[in-house]
Amino acid sequence: MTWRHRHRVLRVAALAMGCLVALGPGEAHAQRTRVKLATLAPDGSPWHRILEDMGHEWQQATNGRVRLVIYPGGVAGDDMAAVRKIRHGQLQAATLTVAGLSELDDAFNVFQIPLFFASIEEFFFVLHRLGPLLSRRLEEHGLVTLHWGYAGWLHFFSKVPTRTVSDLKRVKMFTSAGDDRMARLYRQNGYNPVVLSQTDIMVGLQSGMIDGLPAPPLGALAFQWYRHTPYVLSPGVAPLIGVTVIDERVWKKMSEDDRQALLESARRAGERQAVEIPEKDEESLAEMIMRGLQVIRVDVVGGEANPWRVAAESFAESFRTSMVPEDVLDLALQYRAEYRRSPASAAGSSP
Repeated sequence: MTWRHRHRVLRVAALAMGCLVALGPGEAHAQRTRVKLATLAPDGSPWHRILEDMGHEWQQATNGRVRLVIYPGGVAGDDMAAVRKIRHGQLQAATLTVAGLSELDDAFNVFQIPLFFASIEEFFFVLHRLGPLLSRRLEEHGLVTLHWGYAGWLHFFSKVPTRTVSDLKRVKMFTSAGDDRMARLYRQNGYNPVVLSQTDIMVGLQSGMIDGLPAPPLGALAFQWYRHTPYVLSPGVAPLIGVTVIDERVWKKMSEDDRQALLESARRAGERQAVEIPEKDEESLAEMIMRGLQVIRVDVVGGEANPWRVAAESFAESFRTSMVPEDVLDLALQYRAEYRRSPASAAGSSP
């Protein structure tokens, strides 16, 4: 190598080192993270599209350092399968529904109490205030909360009309696998639960294993469950919450700037769900009615002798005494009472 060639090589090396110094240690050694996220949301559904948009924002905001890969439609399994895969490092994130969340912590059962919330607005008010406590409880399982989500308001869809409480109790109704207490609770109250994985609902409907299930209208339309359940009860029973979480081990490896960018994007995704999903629920219900779905309207607000009200309160009392931690229930009742005292409660919309 000639002196001139050696000098040129050294100059190029010096320039390269200068560029690395200018970038700084964070950018020079930036770690790229591939986040594989599981969700039950069907491919192309509003929930899925919102997650996709969030993924695009993550990639742009981090200059490609964080890339989100979504596995929709339950292809990675149900909620508890997703949690197991996160623990084993096969997945890094998931959007979990209340069925999976309640398996992790009983606190989430507060959102399954029938008719506990009188309106969507009341639900969001309580969720906003309970959110920090629930996020801390998820941290105990190594999961960081990215955003709270809303999957719609649960209505009861069935193959046969359920005009009375007795009709409802005869229906073979889907209950999520994993929580035996929920199935026992149904049986103790005279109902006929059938335990299945969330990903086996369609098979259960087609085979006759189940005759009905609680589902948000958007979900019933997206998964085509309504084709096997031509009747739906109104009003709805309870909100279906969701939360997008990420493995704490993966989260801690990211830079603080990247974490803040991801949280901001996730916050916007949650806000979109709160606005768009209620509208989609209404549109989905209207579309299914046009296709032959029959709505059975029952009075759940009547006096003490109203059988629907009696059944709902009896079931709710069972939840309160055996399924929800007392401190969490007390807080939920406190926040609900606070909302009902406010002027905003008069304008709340019943699902």
